[in-house]
Amino acid sequence: MNLSIPKTILGRTGLEVSQLGFGCALWREGKSHWTPQRAEKVWSMALASGINFFDTSYDYVYSEEWIGRVLENKYEEFVLATKCGCTDTWPTMNASDHIWNRDNLMWGIEGSLRRLNREKVDVLQLHNATAQDCENGRLVDALEEIRSQGMTDWIGASTTLPDLPKLLEWDVFDVMQIPYSLLQREHEDVISRASDAGVGIIIRGGIAQGEIGQGRGAQETWDKFTKAGLDEFLGENETRSSFVLRYTLSNPKVDTVIVGTTSTGHLTENIQAVNRGALPDDVYTEVKRRMDVIGEVSYLK
Repeated sequence: MNLSIPKTILGRTGLEVSQLGFGCALWREGKSHWTPQRAEKVWSMALASGINFFDTSYDYVYSEEWIGRVLENKYEEFVLATKCGCTDTWPTMNASDHIWNRDNLMWGIEGSLRRLNREKVDVLQLHNATAQDCENGRLVDALEEIRSQGMTDWIGASTTLPDLPKLLEWDVFDVMQIPYSLLQREHEDVISRASDAGVGIIIRGGIAQGEIGQGRGAQETWDKFTKAGLDEFLGENETRSSFVLRYTLSNPKVDTVIVGTTSTGHLTENIQAVNRGALPDDVYTEVKRRMDVIGEVSYLK
């Protein structure tokens, strides 16, 4: 198998990143298959395949610590993004366990850098702050202060509707991390608008969390694949998850798709999906048409 991942440019950052990135969410001790040794094996395989974009966060439990431990000597090989606004509330963590003010953002990035054993990260993103959070906490000012102190090169926002359009209007974020896949297309239009504005587009959820029985995807979500009759488009030995990933990667407005896994087998499958290339134009168009017919359309106009 040719382990080679195509590269693209992450919007106005100018950073060359792999079209397939690696999401390092919630790597933690206490499970037999989640250990620093397993992380090193999977992450090293990702690097060897040409994956050079890693995304983590302060509140991904041991993720930053393990990256600092096992990848410290390989930092020149990849672009590293993390997130801020988080707190130390694992395992009771939920969306409300973020504090949106300057002091917490500063505390978070300083903690992240200690755990990562780095002087700065390439990209620092707000971890799902709303537009109102940003305004009330003067978060953009805080991010710019962090950048001015040399702790990050680029700033971004991990965000969704309904806040995404307003954040885009401000024209301050270099990248945006947005959920999107064939089976969850509600952000499709605004992704195009952000990309056209020069924002680097990082996609999460690009395989809809994996098909039933293999990943954490929801039955209701994957029922759409069946309803649209998309199995007929699968290539030889191609899974539904791989096809969905190829669809996501086929969107010309997408720069990188972060997919996390603790399995070298799943990583191999994702790499193979990328190596199959984008969907043919006629297939891509027909798949979109069928999804539109069943009502899986973009809601933002």
